[in-house]
Amino acid sequence: MALLTGDVLFSVAVAVVIFLLVFDLMHRRQRWAARYPPGPVPVPGFGNLLQLDFEDMTHCFYKLRHRFGDVFSLQFAWTPVVVVNGLAAVREALVNRSEDTSDRPTVPSFALLGFGPKAQGILAARYGPIWREQRRFCVSTLRNFGLGKKSLEQWVTEEAACLCAAFANHDGQPFCPNILLKKATCNVIASLIYACRFEYDDPMVIRLAELLDDGLKEDMNLKLQIVNSIPLLLRIPWVAAKVLPAQKSIFALNNELLAEHNTGWAPDQPPRDLTDAFLTEMHKAQGNSESSFNDQNLRLVVYDLLTAGLMTSSITLSWALLLMILHPDVQRRVQEEIDEVIGQERRPEMADQARMPFTNAVIHEVQRFADIAPRTFPHMTSRDTEVQGFLIPKGTTLFINLSSVLKDETLWEKPLHFYPGHFLDNEGRFVKREAFMPFSAGPRTCLGEPLARMELFLFFTCLLQRFSFSVPEGQPRPSERGVMSFLVSPSPYQLCAVAH
Repeated sequence: MALLTGDVLFSVAVAVVIFLLVFDLMHRRQRWAARYPPGPVPVPGFGNLLQLDFEDMTHCFYKLRHRFGDVFSLQFAWTPVVVVNGLAAVREALVNRSEDTSDRPTVPSFALLGFGPKAQGILAARYGPIWREQRRFCVSTLRNFGLGKKSLEQWVTEEAACLCAAFANHDGQPFCPNILLKKATCNVIASLIYACRFEYDDPMVIRLAELLDDGLKEDMNLKLQIVNSIPLLLRIPWVAAKVLPAQKSIFALNNELLAEHNTGWAPDQPPRDLTDAFLTEMHKAQGNSESSFNDQNLRLVVYDLLTAGLMTSSITLSWALLLMILHPDVQRRVQEEIDEVIGQERRPEMADQARMPFTNAVIHEVQRFADIAPRTFPHMTSRDTEVQGFLIPKGTTLFINLSSVLKDETLWEKPLHFYPGHFLDNEGRFVKREAFMPFSAGPRTCLGEPLARMELFLFFTCLLQRFSFSVPEGQPRPSERGVMSFLVSPSPYQLCAVAH
């Protein structure tokens, strides 16, 4: 009987293994299709998950590109993935084939934040009517509240003055600027979505900045990739409880801010901010079950705008100040141009940018060199398509490697070095470069790009108008190597800000 039991168990085990192998092969059958992109051989069950370094995907993609070419494939468990590299392939995918490649894959872990059919936010929303409705709403509403206008510009310059005052409080002594930069950029986006401003010592903004740092690290760990590739794991309560803890806390904090804000909303009053405008649309859509203007989607839209708007600008500004202390000759040339065009008596204005080619080139080069978003949020093909002659089936996840464009050796004179000359011609005039795409391209390009451009120019010029920045005496030269997470931050550093 024992022998029979052992035989039965062995037969069952063999059957299970065969079933899993067949199941795995069925999910990888497109790899054998004609013209499917090449890639490393996946391991049954896990695909290529265990072969990749999720803490430095940029370097992984660099090596795989040199091995397999500009368009190569990966397998995340049973999810097919294609990585697109290089200017020609990226433009073909995002611009020429935009109707085929602008969808988003389902991210199972986002359900823990309230993501659902009628609540998709903006960043991760499926390409279709809901996304179009929300993007159109956000673009028009942000414009109505001053984006690209003098009113918002004045708000940003006033916040820049507060930031300069906070820098001055350090009285030329060494300090880390990162937290102050996050508070300043937080106030800009908070003015648009909450119609409020936080004092720099407010516990709410301090807590938010800490959680955002933790949230960026969560997006890159192997555990999250595994549960998103095998979503059945999220049905296990103790597994789900350990997924995205920081982002859940950010979401809870955002809910607190919305609850406090919404007590002052009245449908018969002009909207104070984007949240009020959304509540007005919700009021109009009452009884329409198909509308994307609902309470849960409000939370996701605001969450997307807050996290994206705060982190990208603050990290880029942190890189800008780091590069100024590492390249004092560049800092001096920027300050000379500020003195010549703006002087010391008035605040910088966006109108000054056209007359400041060197400063403009420096800001663009900071964005190119820092490369803070090496790849876009994942895309997905909504139908069979072709990129660079390769066939990419419907439902394939796409990773767009922007770093491969911003650091391409064939497109930039000094791709791995900070060199503002990349954006200047022989007469010192600013020149646009096709390969400059830190905000991505196509329909999914960052909707906050105009705001980011305004913040970078006004904060950067205000700071360099007021201060000279340097490496603290006795401290080693900071590293230019970034710290990898979903966004790439500079390695921790301190500086001295000496008022002029």
